[in-house]
Amino acid sequence: MMDNLGETQLCFPQLHNLSCKRLIRPHSETIFFYILLSSISVLTVVLNLLVIISISHFKQLHTPTNLLLLSLAVSDLLVGLLVMPTETLRFVESCWILGDLMCALSYIVSFTLTSASVGNMVLISIDRYVAICYPLQYPGTITRSRVQFCVCLCWACSFLYNGLFLKDHLGHPEKYYSCFGECILKFNHVSGTVDLVFMFVGPCSAILVLYTRVFFVAVSQARALRSHITVIPVGSVSVTAKRSEKKAARTLGIVILVFLMSFCPYYYPSLAGQDISISASSWDILTWMLYFNSCLNPIIYAFFYPWFRRAIKLIVTWRINRQANIL
Repeated sequence: MMDNLGETQLCFPQLHNLSCKRLIRPHSETIFFYILLSSISVLTVVLNLLVIISISHFKQLHTPTNLLLLSLAVSDLLVGLLVMPTETLRFVESCWILGDLMCALSYIVSFTLTSASVGNMVLISIDRYVAICYPLQYPGTITRSRVQFCVCLCWACSFLYNGLFLKDHLGHPEKYYSCFGECILKFNHVSGTVDLVFMFVGPCSAILVLYTRVFFVAVSQARALRSHITVIPVGSVSVTAKRSEKKAARTLGIVILVFLMSFCPYYYPSLAGQDISISASSWDILTWMLYFNSCLNPIIYAFFYPWFRRAIKLIVTWRINRQANIL
């Protein structure tokens, strides 16, 4: 399996010809990768934990939009807490030593959390679309109860979809193994196409369409403001809507660019019509690009909000219990 990678040894020497071969890394390289990938994992957990504490603690932040941010932060935190450590071990050691069941579970947990994260992104896009393009209808359309229902539905669909999609792998995780010490997941063309449509093409298209509409509305109303034209003459509602539009126009490019940079490389083989085998070292880089998006999400969706910066200050200085209002 790794004959062309230089010096190797068996993953399980006692199994002789039945064992996979492992790449022997220099000690300094092993330490470097452990520190680097562990740091990314810790940073992901910490950033998303700050988002969760901020939104959960301050009642003023219990808005429909922030409930979506909370759900996104939970999925991203679990990626940093459960998925990244496993992927770190898989990448650095190059041999799977946790057994067949953990191999299957690792993929199911990873895919489920990634699906939930993508679903939350789509829900956030819908929320921003309604808020900016239909500000007068927003309070009656996007309610907390509806958002809670959509979030629960998003997580339920993620569990159901990936459970059905990977049930064969869970029942027979060793099906595609060529030797002991291997943990791979193979998709044929049909499976890859289905996953491509439901996990990339569909969500990405929805986000692009919604945010494109948001962008044009925001630009139009920004021009109206500069020309002293009242687009929505309803006092404070108009001012609030226009401020939201300007913020959406400013962050639109970052949101779309980071999302596409994280997901496009991972789904390129499916886009090219190739079968997918998640085992090669090149896939490690693409997979970590995908997971690193969970570290960037709190920066993109939360660090641009002043309330989050104030919440971080209160949390870090241990004044969170003495401060009831951050707005």
